[in-house]
This record gives sequence, C-alpha cells and structure tokens, in this order.
Amino acid sequence: MTQKMLEVHNLVKRYNGFTAVDALSFEVYEGEIFGLLGPNGAGKTTAIRTIMDIFRPDEGTVQVLGQPPGTARERIGYLPEERGLYRDLKVLEVLVYLAELKGTPRSVARPRALTWLERVELADWADHKVKDLSQGMQQKLQFVASLVHDPELLILDEPFQGLDPINVELGKGLIRELQGEGKTVVLSTHQMNLVEALCERILLINHGRAVLYGPLDEIKRRHAPHTVRLRTPAPLDALAGVARVEQRDDTFTLTLEGITPQELLRTLVERNIPVEAFEVATVPLEEIFIAVVKGRSDA
Repeated sequence: MTQKMLEVHNLVKRYNGFTAVDALSFEVYEGEIFGLLGPNGAGKTTAIRTIMDIFRPDEGTVQVLGQPPGTARERIGYLPEERGLYRDLKVLEVLVYLAELKGTPRSVARPRALTWLERVELADWADHKVKDLSQGMQQKLQFVASLVHDPELLILDEPFQGLDPINVELGKGLIRELQGEGKTVVLSTHQMNLVEALCERILLINHGRAVLYGPLDEIKRRHAPHTVRLRTPAPLDALAGVARVEQRDDTFTLTLEGITPQELLRTLVERNIPVEAFEVATVPLEEIFIAVVKGRSDA
C-alpha cells in the first residue's frame, strides 16, 4: 500500500472570527506531485503554514510523514510564498548554512549545494552575494534552498513565480526528476498549465473549503462538455443524440445530448461512415477552475 506522506482531516483555522480554513480534509501519497490550488484568499497558504507548524489548528488533525507537524522538519523542504534569503551572504554559504540547520553535515552539504547550483545554472555565482543575483536567479536559489538537505516531502508555494519560460521548463524538469527519485511534492500555484503538466491529483480550495479533490484526469472527464470532434470525408446526416453539428472543411464538432461518445462511434461504424479522427473534447483546467470558483461564489 502506498504510504501517506501527508494527512489533513477536518482542519479548521480562524483569525479573529474569520474562518480561513473550514473543515478541510485531504491526503498526499508517497511519490506523487499533488496540486494545491485556489484563488487568492482561498486558504491555501494558511493550510500550508498549519502543515508546517507555523500556525496551530483550531480544530482537526494534521499528520506529516506519520507524525504531528513540526516533529520531522529535517525531512521536509518548504518554499514559502514570501521569499527571503540572507542577502549579504554568498550564495554557497547560504545553501550550506540552511542545510546544516536541517541536520546535514557541512562535508555533505557543500558538495551537494555545488551540484544543485550546477543543475540550476548558478554555479558561476556561488561566490557572489545573494543581493547581486537577479530576481529570477534568487528564485532558483530559493528553490534549491528548499531541497539542499535532501527532504522526502517538498512543499512548494508558487515555485515558478518570477521565472522566464526557459527557467520554468528547467524547474518542471527538476520537479519531475525529484519525483523520479521517490520524492513527494505538494505544488501550490496559480499557473494551471503547469498543474496539468505535473500533477496526478489536485485539491481546489475556495473560501477555505475543498470544492474539487481527486485525480486530475477524472476531474477533467467529469467536467468535460459532451462534445466530440470528428474528421470524415463523408457528409453527416442527422444522427440520433446529436444536438448540434458545426463543420469546418472535413472536421465536424458534434454536441451530444443523451448519448455517450462510444455510442456515437458505434453508430458511425454501423452506418459505414469513414472515421479518420475521433476525439472527445477536453476542458483546460483553467476553465474548470474559473467555472467552479465562480459557481461557488455566486451560490
């Protein structure tokens, strides 16, 4: 059975009468990249800070690596929403110092830090002060700082913030590599295309509550419109269960009503209509995000 790296059950956190996190429950499993999503003010960062033992819950329970929050800090890597490194220290010094704080011996921390600086293309800056780096470089350095002690669980809050497209691709590749090494990653971001590229399962929070939770493919199927794209050189007569047909050259977009795509395909085959391409339309996660959040806000 896959190990649970993070368990949150009925978590409640209030501030002066305002409920920031409201009966939130979810689990994260070993070796997965898990997406934690939500609009601004939804409660994501509050939930993360409670998991990291920065805040204490008012109700509910949190288990991190099978233990209460705060008892396994050396096994967790955390990239916070608010960035902050020692600007007057040199890049390599900062990484070694932070690794030592998490229990990594200097003899291990230094070569590991140099290896990571090489991987994020900052090796030439090892002896420069942090304040000499550009914003994007500092972002990459902060990312390395969260994992230089070799944690089992990584919690990354907006890790791609301030990065250009080339470095976003670099970051995506590194996160996939970490997963390949058996690491578990919790990824909180507003960039839905990155979630689609990286995450197997997601949790969408709105007003402190879970509104979508589960495998991303399943969520997308559940919210997909009943639309099929079909390419055929043959004309299409009226088809039972097809409410609307749009045509562009030899490609048809069919809106279904009362039948499944599989039933439509069977009908086409029975009628000997040549099918060159048949695709069930999918909805980008961003559209689902907007629809669910707006729907809940308007309710």
